[in-house]
Amino acid sequence: MATTPAVEQGSGLARYTFRLRVSSTARAGLEAEWARCRWVWNECVAMSRKVHAANRDAAEKATCGPGRLDKLLTEARQSMSWLRAGASVPQQQTIRDFATSRSKAVKDIKAKLPVRRRAGMPRIKRKRDARPTLNYTRRGFRLKDGRLHLAGGIALTVVWSRELPSVPSSVRVYRDSLGHWYASFVVAIETDPLPATGRVLGVDWGVKETATTTSDAHDLPHPGHGKSAARRLGRYQRMMARRRPAKGKAASKGYRTARRQAAKLHKKVARQRQDTARKWAKAVVR
Repeated sequence: MATTPAVEQGSGLARYTFRLRVSSTARAGLEAEWARCRWVWNECVAMSRKVHAANRDAAEKATCGPGRLDKLLTEARQSMSWLRAGASVPQQQTIRDFATSRSKAVKDIKAKLPVRRRAGMPRIKRKRDARPTLNYTRRGFRLKDGRLHLAGGIALTVVWSRELPSVPSSVRVYRDSLGHWYASFVVAIETDPLPATGRVLGVDWGVKETATTTSDAHDLPHPGHGKSAARRLGRYQRMMARRRPAKGKAASKGYRTARRQAAKLHKKVARQRQDTARKWAKAVVR
């Protein structure tokens, strides 16, 4: 299943996301790669905090940029066979992602934005909380015979629901809250601007209708996706209530099954609402 491509404005780039069929061997490889990348991220967080603490009383301020972190990663890979067994591309991209996140937080602090509007400083990623996300540049993956081959010998089957418009420059492999794996490719696209018409349409997010516009022909009534799923959702929630474990006790298999079914139903309704909203927005603009 592919999601609607989200176009990056003014850049001619878009993301095409596809579902992955992951074998047990590939899943073990992805989880091992994620364990290494998570370790790299946590080491970056620890180094950043250490440098920040040292700079409080130091006359000459130290830095914690990608260059220094790359050097530390090289030294760590030389001394740790476990880290060296993984591909270097996703580990290097983890450092890039950390640097981007930290620079955004520092920028917001220097701009003296309110706390509620600031981007938070990067935090430790815990195994039980963080979801696997691996980023690969062009030298870290290839497409062959319809399959996605990642650095480190991991082969994944892609559910192609559409053709890629161009050769992808990077790919993000991640797992959602339901345990499904996806591959999100960044590709270059040709954008054709629509001709200007000079017409204006006012939109207000309403209560009785999802969107109320100044034109009766373009109103968006409530599709009722949540209402149609309410009966099944209530059933799963009652099953969870009956099987809810006591405090400090492990959840039973029945409770975990009901929780997963409820989560799948929530995800389905969210996708239905997103699909309806995007189709409506595209029709209105055109």
